[in-house]
Amino acid sequence: MAEPGLLLERRDGVATVTIANPAKRNAMTPGMWRELPVLLDALAAEPRVRALVLTGAGETFCAGADISALSEPGTEGAAAVAEEALAAFPKPTLAVIRGYCVGGGCQLAAACDLRFAARGSRFGVTPARLGIVYPASSTRRLVSLVGPATAKYLLFSAELIDDERALRTGLVDELLDAGELAGRVERFTAVLAGRSRLTQAAAKEFTAQALRGEPSADRVAHWEREARGSGDRAEGVAAFLERREPRFTWSA
Repeated sequence: MAEPGLLLERRDGVATVTIANPAKRNAMTPGMWRELPVLLDALAAEPRVRALVLTGAGETFCAGADISALSEPGTEGAAAVAEEALAAFPKPTLAVIRGYCVGGGCQLAAACDLRFAARGSRFGVTPARLGIVYPASSTRRLVSLVGPATAKYLLFSAELIDDERALRTGLVDELLDAGELAGRVERFTAVLAGRSRLTQAAAKEFTAQALRGEPSADRVAHWEREARGSGDRAEGVAAFLERREPRFTWSA
């Protein structure tokens, strides 16, 4: 049996990270939590990587942390670091969900920019089953997605919700038949890879800051300078008028 780990594939500007621990429904081991930020740092530095997909091996996204290893020193801290590294990844991120997306798996999905799921998937935020205090940053992120009432329902009860409720409450952005999910993800990530990296980077920073308040004047000024010097706007307008695909050139 293969060792638990994170699998990486690069294709057409999209990096796909697969959570692989099928013997435990893709539960995250301490080593996998520690591995994820290192992997993300490397991918963030690759200019050819334009978007990131996070998914699980087989028919499960992630059943959370490996409960048998929670008592190991530093495990909770490593999970928090991995979650924040995913949320801070500078390029668009998409969680592709099949089956169970529970506990730490739901934290990882919520830390992505968008979530596409196959019908039949189940979702849960389960620290109340274990007497764990859910991190403040994770709670804020969950509330921003689903609102205070649904966040309280999930956190207080630790019960699982079905795919339709996840879609209705905003935990999932698109819900598709299992046979349609891969094709939709491929088409959508191709769209992401072809859009302006300048627009995406600024939008990602501003939407993250919106959870904490207004962006600083320094950061607004920074993105205004980047926009003036990039040439992306002129290229986008020219491509629109000439009815062709734009060739954006800005990079961080």
